Amino acid sequence: MKRNNIIISLFVGLLALLIVSCDAIVDEQFLENSTTVEGVELVATQNSANGNLVELSMNTPGVTGYWDYNLGVALTNKVEIVYPIPGTSTFTFVGTLGAEFFEKTIEVTVDVLDTPLEQDWYDLVSENTSAGKTWVFDGGPEPDGGMWWFMSDPGNPWGLWWNAAGDCCPPGDAAGSMTFNLDGAANYIYDDGNGNATNASFVLDTENQQLHLNGASILGYDADRVNPDGVYNIVELTEDKMVLFTPTNAGGTGWTWVLVPAE
Repeated sequence: MKRNNIIISLFVGLLALLIVSCDAIVDEQFLENSTTVEGVELVATQNSANGNLVELSMNTPGVTGYWDYNLGVALTNKVEIVYPIPGTSTFTFVGTLGAEFFEKTIEVTVDVLDTPLEQDWYDLVSENTSAGKTWVFDGGPEPDGGMWWFMSDPGNPWGLWWNAAGDCCPPGDAAGSMTFNLDGAANYIYDDGNGNATNASFVLDTENQQLHLNGASILGYDADRVNPDGVYNIVELTEDKMVLFTPTNAGGTGWTWVLVPAE
């Protein structure tokens, strides 16, 4: 999360308001803290079973900022989330006291997933969220004429420009896999199919239909094909199929991945 950019934008906006509203005496104005970090009250509210419907609140007047709840951010002092990960998680409020920026955390323990998740979560990791789900290419590992890893039109994930894997040139990890689970965290395991596995993490952004991979590559690694930021648009996500796409890979074209659950 680009916390610094977000909080700097908040600060610039506040400063602009001060300049407009106090034009004649702006040089006499200065920012002061309205409280201390210790004085900022963070509250997490759940039901008696420690369920996964969680309300996060920052209750101190004069403080502004946003919540980082690991799987996304909420640009507000109060937000209600359906958190998909059992166990104890740390959530962060990032804000300004008036004259200085701060971060403060609160721990929340989820014992039961008693509020259903959005369907995308179940499609990605299965109904057994702790065990997770493994995805592989929908073809290969040798050239087979299918469209499962290919160069595409930056404006159209199905606009085929070069059927790399299907025609001639599958990636070196064409026999590999991608596993996603929610066993204590949003875990992503990349296996290159050659005996090398990397434990990493992911963010499923259901609102913007994006999958963020942190700490490991997407399957079909090629330095000129992946998204440099590890962010992939979700074209399709069902129980039986996942299609990912980047319009801006490192090579300067679009690129499309077609995946299915491992048998």
